Amino acid sequence: MSDAAQPTAAEVRAAAEAVKTALDRHLAAVERRSGEDDPAVYEAFNELAVAAEAYDELLYDRHDEVTPFEIPGAEDALPPYTGPEEPNALSVLIRRDYAVVEPQRLLAHAQRVEAADGEEGSDASDTVHGALGVLFGEFEPDEIASRHKEFGLEEGDSTLWVTASDEPAEPGEWLAAPFEQVDPARVVCRFDVSAVFDEDLDDDLDDRDGDLEVRQVRIPDEDEDLEPLDVDR
Repeated sequence: MSDAAQPTAAEVRAAAEAVKTALDRHLAAVERRSGEDDPAVYEAFNELAVAAEAYDELLYDRHDEVTPFEIPGAEDALPPYTGPEEPNALSVLIRRDYAVVEPQRLLAHAQRVEAADGEEGSDASDTVHGALGVLFGEFEPDEIASRHKEFGLEEGDSTLWVTASDEPAEPGEWLAAPFEQVDPARVVCRFDVSAVFDEDLDDDLDDRDGDLEVRQVRIPDEDEDLEPLDVDR
């Protein structure tokens, strides 16, 4: 960074004071918290994270120094639950990513499916995208998840969100855009599966390198009799 673009010492000092103020507000919110998911604590946490990140950047730009604090990504955190206490309906949102690592294996399985259905010689299984259509038309997503290696696929990240609703959706209401109107504040619980979580493991678990780890993000009320969901792992 050039000298002209560097923050002034006064700006760094002001950012440090902002962190101190945000710390006081966060502690006060925690001391007054009304429950596990108090919105005031959530708001104070975010304000502290923003202030700390701003100070860290200015400190580095001016003095080439950093703080010892790691700020959790706000984009990965769910807001406090504001949905109905007794939901009358729920939606389960699932995304699973795969890499096609053995196209020939995929094509061969699709061709066997077509032959068993009396459609041998169809053009559908001649391409990778056609073969994927054949397999996902024949097998349930959970079965493909459990047999992905057999189909020439490799697992990537996956996530499962359970959201609460006041009433069930009307038939056909959301089919054109199933994931556009998700309200994070109505997520009852969420389960993420990703190889990136291996970075959080201790060195004594290095022999599990490459395994997918499951991370449960939040269940709003600890008193609820809510069993963890199976993410097919």
